[in-house]
Amino acid sequence: MVRAPHYGVIIIVIIIIIIIVRTYIFFFSTPQVTRLGRWIDFKNDYKTLYPWYMESIWWVFKQLFEKDLVYKGYKVMPYSTTCSTALSNFEAGLNYKEVSDPAVMVSFPILNDPDGASFVAWTTTPWTLPSNLALCVNPKFTYVRARDSKSGKVYVVGESRLASIPGAVPKKSKSKKGGDGVSEAAGGWTVLAKVSGAELVGLEYEPIFSYYAERKGTSFKVCGDSYVTDDSGTGVVHQAPAFGEDDHRVCLASGIIVKGEIVPCPVDASGRFEPPVVDFAGVYVKDADKAIIADIKARGRLVDLGSIVHSYPFCWRSETPLIYRTVPSWFVKVEQMRDRLIANNNQTYWVPSYVKEKRFHNWLENAHDWSISRSRFWGTPIPIWISEDGEEIVVIGSKEELETLSGQKVDDLHRHFIDDITIPSKHGKGVLRR
Repeated sequence: MVRAPHYGVIIIVIIIIIIIVRTYIFFFSTPQVTRLGRWIDFKNDYKTLYPWYMESIWWVFKQLFEKDLVYKGYKVMPYSTTCSTALSNFEAGLNYKEVSDPAVMVSFPILNDPDGASFVAWTTTPWTLPSNLALCVNPKFTYVRARDSKSGKVYVVGESRLASIPGAVPKKSKSKKGGDGVSEAAGGWTVLAKVSGAELVGLEYEPIFSYYAERKGTSFKVCGDSYVTDDSGTGVVHQAPAFGEDDHRVCLASGIIVKGEIVPCPVDASGRFEPPVVDFAGVYVKDADKAIIADIKARGRLVDLGSIVHSYPFCWRSETPLIYRTVPSWFVKVEQMRDRLIANNNQTYWVPSYVKEKRFHNWLENAHDWSISRSRFWGTPIPIWISEDGEEIVVIGSKEELETLSGQKVDDLHRHFIDDITIPSKHGKGVLRR
């Protein structure tokens, strides 16, 4: 029998590896960089693990906070439900697999429509439909109002995507009496009118589920964005801002959700539904697809059910499917200073000049608020101590300030040295924790 190594041996091996890596960084970097022809001052350098460097980051962060340039918001990231943690985009790209997922077309009745018409949206993630808050069309596309000859229902879909809906466009079939002649198959949808996507923006519709009925008036509207393409789907995309980066961006821009406020997310850290999605509470999201589809069919809202084989990201650690999910993050307000950044760039002398005029200018022009939170053990911890109710916040700008407010000696600013340090509340809220 092969015995597992003792825990102490593992710790010793890890310490040896850390010593070797640090030795390389401290003593062997100079000749390597010299060979590359880079100009670096190693005699007066800094390394991000130095406490004084970390303390300088704290000072900068506190200045930003005091200038009201920091806020807590949400960011959609690749998420491992098995490890209960967000992953970087690099990690999410490490383990793609070909999988088969359900592909459903679902109807969304338009409120107060004279023909009782419904939008038809396509999705390969039925488990996100209970979280639907909006629909999105491309303002530049042409859409059709078409009547299904069999059911008599009127649907709104992209003109270029009409043929992708089963039964919407009759297929030509060969004549049974021989020859090469063809005849039109009976049936098909009748096009009643054509409208631009821009004309659809702002229309309200009836959601499938009532879990977020209290949001009526601000949600369940049609948004417009060019990310909607005509190479798949119906030209109408359902929006669940808690589970899609584009969904989140579009809903934020359209006022469906508000920057800094909690985004409705009925899925817990392990990927299981929780209230208000009570009908599927406790069920893992990917396992809930069949039940959700059955529910939608029972409501008469299922237009078509199929499947799709596509490349899908898996967690490289647990070999389980990833989802995209909102995670809390601290942001620096960049968008409000965008004009100043561009003006300062115009006063800067660049070599070569096209970097100033194109690449860097374009980057500044499209700059968004900067998410600075990271799900990492190493790095400089964000120096925010907060009360349990979230109302009292203290931002620390130095090691000395933390020692003064906490009454504890601080030797290192890495999280395993400071995460247990608490600060007494000045407003009777117990203790503040990082």
